[in-house]
Amino acid sequence: MKVYTYSEARQRLAAVLERARREGSVRIRRKDGQSFVLRPELHEGSPLDVPGTDLRLTRDEIVGFVREGRRRP
Repeated sequence: MKVYTYSEARQRLAAVLERARREGSVRIRRKDGQSFVLRPELHEGSPLDVPGTDLRLTRDEIVGFVREGRRRP
């Protein structure tokens, strides 16, 4: 894990954030000895959150397909 001083992290914030994204985390150390681990937030999306597809169907066509699927043999 890469360790940055507080001053270095302030001056190169964009690079520090990019490195944390790529490598998973970075450590920032202050002069007083305190250190902090910076890591990207995990995306917690739904597995059902998928991009839609434009089928160019009208409302009536969709209703017709649903009704056809509900018909009993």
